[in-house]
Amino acid sequence: MVMYTNHPVSAPPSAPVRETTGHLLLRAWCVFVIVLALGGVGLVNAVGPVASTVIVVATAVVSAVVWIVVHPPVAWRRLPWLAFGYVAWAFLSVLWSAWPAASVLTLLLLGITTFQGLFVGAVLTWRDVVRAVASAAKWIVGLSLLFELAVSVFVRGPILPGFALPASRMDPIVYWSRDNLFDGGRIQGIFGNANLLASVMLVAIIVFAIRFAAGAPRRLWLLGWIVVAGFLFVRAGSATALVSAAFVALVLATVLVMRTARRPGERTRWYVLYALVGLGGGAALWFGRDTVFGLLGRGADLTGREGIWADVLARAAERPFTGWGFSTPWIASEPLIDGWIVDHGQTVVQAHSVWIDVFFQLGGVGVVLLALVYLAYLWRSWFFAIDRPRWDLRADRPYSPLTLLPTLIGALLVVQGLTESGPLLLWGWMFVVLFGAKIKQAPLVGVGPAEQSIAIERGEPQSPGS
Repeated sequence: MVMYTNHPVSAPPSAPVRETTGHLLLRAWCVFVIVLALGGVGLVNAVGPVASTVIVVATAVVSAVVWIVVHPPVAWRRLPWLAFGYVAWAFLSVLWSAWPAASVLTLLLLGITTFQGLFVGAVLTWRDVVRAVASAAKWIVGLSLLFELAVSVFVRGPILPGFALPASRMDPIVYWSRDNLFDGGRIQGIFGNANLLASVMLVAIIVFAIRFAAGAPRRLWLLGWIVVAGFLFVRAGSATALVSAAFVALVLATVLVMRTARRPGERTRWYVLYALVGLGGGAALWFGRDTVFGLLGRGADLTGREGIWADVLARAAERPFTGWGFSTPWIASEPLIDGWIVDHGQTVVQAHSVWIDVFFQLGGVGVVLLALVYLAYLWRSWFFAIDRPRWDLRADRPYSPLTLLPTLIGALLVVQGLTESGPLLLWGWMFVVLFGAKIKQAPLVGVGPAEQSIAIERGEPQSPGS
């Protein structure tokens, strides 16, 4: 008679715990939510602003229902209250807004984006968050390449938003795609904007590389995705994204060096060295911008941004404390915006700088609140990346590549925010809320309330105290 015992030699092998269908569906929904955040501009180009608004609102309703059903544990005292303070001030600005209708419309987007960031962070573990971001990035990379390929192969000419064909030659700034895939020009992907495409491709490269370093399955496929994202990044030809990539690389190198510290105070000299390198590089970039941007094929005025900044600052100075009212992005049909700043015949709908835009919309109070949000996020994400996971006396646990994602995304957003207003909405703001809240709720990879609840939902055995 064959008998089995619990002895490791005679015990039958057990299959690994499989994820439940419910958890797979939950992660798939979170992937869809992140796809909308990363590619929201592409959705507007495809179906228009009205249909996009309906889709975004419906998505928020579904997420709210899912959150209620899943009911993950939330430590309310550890929510990102500074981010809530910025959002509250933005909502309060409706009272004095010069464009109340635009404020209400864009505040709806801000509120939904904030909620979705909290939702994803609450229902997924750290590993699943990184996995979901990577899956969403694959969709955006694939759709952007297929879109540009379809335009070049089948349309063989520029295409306008809504899949319309231009009746005559128009300014390239209005095209959704310029049909540049095979002629060497800048491509724009599903975004209709090369700078937005390059930024998201940089996000994709970061998260794919982190998944690769973490030993994710099908690593050869990840290398392929990195190559495709890198191709689109290069073909976008964004000077801002190139500078962002250099800064991300510097931050990555700094984190890896900091992780080698073995003695108290050993990190101090590295902080000083990298601070000098960062400040020196920033000064050289600014004072030598004629040469640097000339090499990158851009004007020293950052493609007209200095003129835009001057105009926005002049109007912002009229209401320096409270601003003119929240509107991110600006609504071009508003009388005070329509025709105010024009570029290539089109009304400009952003200040091309996070800080100038916030000063214009929410005044000095808004700038202070947003600065506190970013300082808290960068501070927590930095130590999340450089400190070993530790919850007892053991101090030799290995670092996880997953902890690099928040601080590298933060580095990207900081640089991008100097010349773009993109970090104020969609994926930029969602990631600040998502990662900021996740670090506070679950400061260690693999533990924390959300991690435990998902493990239970998967059917994994738990100890009596868990």
